[in-house]
Amino acid sequence: MTTAQTIEQLERQRFDAQVSKDFPTLEKIFADDLIYTHSNGHQDSKTSYLESIRTGQSRYDRVDIEDLTVRAYNDDRTAVVNGLIQIDLGPGADGQPAHTRIKYVVVYIKTDTTGWQLVLWHAQKQAT
Repeated sequence: MTTAQTIEQLERQRFDAQVSKDFPTLEKIFADDLIYTHSNGHQDSKTSYLESIRTGQSRYDRVDIEDLTVRAYNDDRTAVVNGLIQIDLGPGADGQPAHTRIKYVVVYIKTDTTGWQLVLWHAQKQAT
């Protein structure tokens, strides 16, 4: 499997885990020094981001990948992902389904002890 295929698979696993609140998978994929910058500019650490999923502050009912590009660097030990996703956020204040489209960049680093882990997420809202 190529680095690009491996990282694409990890991205799909991560989004599935965010929807299902599969914390063991998220703990494994997220590096301890994760910096997670949301589309509103709020920044989380690994601990605070996982807690926001636990409490429902960060809610994901469904994540659809519209576009995904993976570029490998540093002898296939670093990967940069550019993606476009649509997130279903559950019912809004008016009871209607809420959606958002996000362009994002993530960086994965591969180490001998942990394998591939996500160290950086940065997102920007797109017009729907």
